[in-house]
Amino acid sequence: MYTFSIKSLSYKYMKKLFVTLFSLIFSISTAVYADDEGLWDNFGDTNIYGQKPVSDQEFEKAIESKKGKKKRDKNTPKGQSFSQSNETESISIIAKEPQILLIPLDLIVADKIIPTGHYQVEGTKENGNVFIKLYQSYNLIAKIPATETDNDFNEQSINFVKLQPHGTNHVQIIYGGLDFNAYTIIDIR
Repeated sequence: MYTFSIKSLSYKYMKKLFVTLFSLIFSISTAVYADDEGLWDNFGDTNIYGQKPVSDQEFEKAIESKKGKKKRDKNTPKGQSFSQSNETESISIIAKEPQILLIPLDLIVADKIIPTGHYQVEGTKENGNVFIKLYQSYNLIAKIPATETDNDFNEQSINFVKLQPHGTNHVQIIYGGLDFNAYTIIDIR
C-alpha cells in the first residue's frame, strides 16, 4: 500500500499544484465592471448612508468651484476676523489664565500658617486695596494684603508671580498682571 504525503511529491508536482490552485482561485473570484454611467448606477438611487450618487460632470464642477477659494487659517476663530487691532482681546484672554506659585516652606500671614504647596494666584483690587489671593482647587487659602507698584521687577512677561527671599526671616511675593503689579513681604516659619 502506498501512502500519500507531501514529502513524497516532487518539486515539479508541487509547482503544478500551486499554479492550478492559484488559477482556480483567480477564475472563481468575482470581478466588478462599471458601465459608462459609473459604478454608482449599480447601487440604486442612494447608498447605505442616504447619499445620492453624483455624476462625473457634477463632481468635476464641484472640484472646479473649490480651486479658486483660499484656505481659511485654522488659528483664526470662526465668524470673527483676526487683525492687528484684536491683539488686545488676545492679551486679555491670556491675562485671565491663573498663575501658579510653588511655596516650598511654611509662611505666616495674620497668625495663620500657609503650608508648603502649589497655589493658584490671583491679584485683586477691592475698595482701593490690593490683595494677592492664594487658591487650591477653588478654595481660597489666603487673602494677603499687597502694595501696588509700577515696578515690573525686570520680568519678560505680562503675567508673573514669584516667591523671592527677602532677608533671613521673610520672603517677598511679586505679582504682575495686565491691570497692576504688586508685592507683599511675608514672614516665614
